[in-house]
Amino acid sequence: MCGILAVFGCADNSQAKRARIIELSRRLRHRGPDWSGLHCFEDCYLAHQRLAIIDPTSGDQPLYNEDKTVVVTVNGEIYNHKELKEKLKGHQFRTGSDCEVIAHLYEEYGEEFVDMLDGMFSFVLLDTRTKTFIAARDAIGITPLYMGWGLDGSIWFASEMKALSDDCERFISFPPGHIYSSKQGELRRWYNPPWYTEIVPSGQYDPLVLRKAFEKAVTKRLMTDVPFGVLLSGGLDSSLVAAVASRHLADSDAYRQWGSQLHTFCVGLKGSPDLVAAREVADYLGTRHHEFHFTVQEGIDALEEVIYHIETFDVTTIRASTPMFLMSRKIKSLGVKMVLSGEGSDEIFGGYLYFHKAPNKKEFHEETCRKIKALHLYDCLRANKSTSAWGVEARVPFLDKEFINIAMSIDPDLKMVSSKTDSRQQPFASQINIIRL
Repeated sequence: MCGILAVFGCADNSQAKRARIIELSRRLRHRGPDWSGLHCFEDCYLAHQRLAIIDPTSGDQPLYNEDKTVVVTVNGEIYNHKELKEKLKGHQFRTGSDCEVIAHLYEEYGEEFVDMLDGMFSFVLLDTRTKTFIAARDAIGITPLYMGWGLDGSIWFASEMKALSDDCERFISFPPGHIYSSKQGELRRWYNPPWYTEIVPSGQYDPLVLRKAFEKAVTKRLMTDVPFGVLLSGGLDSSLVAAVASRHLADSDAYRQWGSQLHTFCVGLKGSPDLVAAREVADYLGTRHHEFHFTVQEGIDALEEVIYHIETFDVTTIRASTPMFLMSRKIKSLGVKMVLSGEGSDEIFGGYLYFHKAPNKKEFHEETCRKIKALHLYDCLRANKSTSAWGVEARVPFLDKEFINIAMSIDPDLKMVSSKTDSRQQPFASQINIIRL
């Protein structure tokens, strides 16, 4: 993950203002400790703190089109960047960065290109020719983005609130699946999947289709030029991610420089059931497993720092973020900069215990929709900011756009746990043995 900061329409464009932007951008350096960049154009500033995952040598940001009239600062990963480059054969690319395609897609298609992106992202783009700009956030809100307004009428965007709080009179969480265009002066939704209307779907459950989509979601996230691993709690969701990643590891060029064995990571209090379950799965898969312990007091001691980084007072989120925050520090000490994680499966498939009490499939489906739409405020926020606090990037296969669309098209009656439902028809609820497939 990287840290981005962009400001448009500053009344003051002095050297002192430039220094102030740099100072505020430094508040995001934990997200991107590898390099810093800043582009200034009249009263506009685009700053970037880089975590180098793809093309560490030449992928520094901000990124540009051929004549540098289009400038973009991006936080995230574009998994289909190679396919998109094939559509942009008339364009010249200066770097191997997956994010450079954004500048060229804008040149080619204008503001309507965002839905072409397959990945997790927040970006801000400036067109110096027309002095207009756009900002956009991925479909589910895996990467954080905030929008603020200064007293001088300026508009601000940043990966975390701490870069906005002192200089904006108000700010909001940029809504997932939206784009802001300065031409129109408003937010509009670009992500409009069929399930978003909450109309109860009636699709059949095809285990091979679902499995293929999930494997594709995991393998595309093995795109990396640095060592990576999997967060393994021993639950079904993270175990599935680890199983697919382990099987496809031989196809990952990046991992050949670190060995062919998948690294998995788990954290907990000594004797916790998660540690036992994770070890059992790791032994079965043959991963190189790393088990970390912390004490209750160590968790309490970290609370102030955890809250500073995750930027919420939500008790449940803080409680879940604390061990992830402590584990991420250990992971970074091993030289790992990217991890896969299992967030999103419980929301998509109704995995939380209270879903068992759903009175009917309509309310079951509406609750899964509500949970997915709120992920950017809770689980995505926790996973992203707990890891980014130590310069580690978390990727979440279950929140792949294609996978979500397939999973959310299934008749929710097949996801519900009831005496009438054949467990063989339940996509995830009862299929522990899917790990062995």
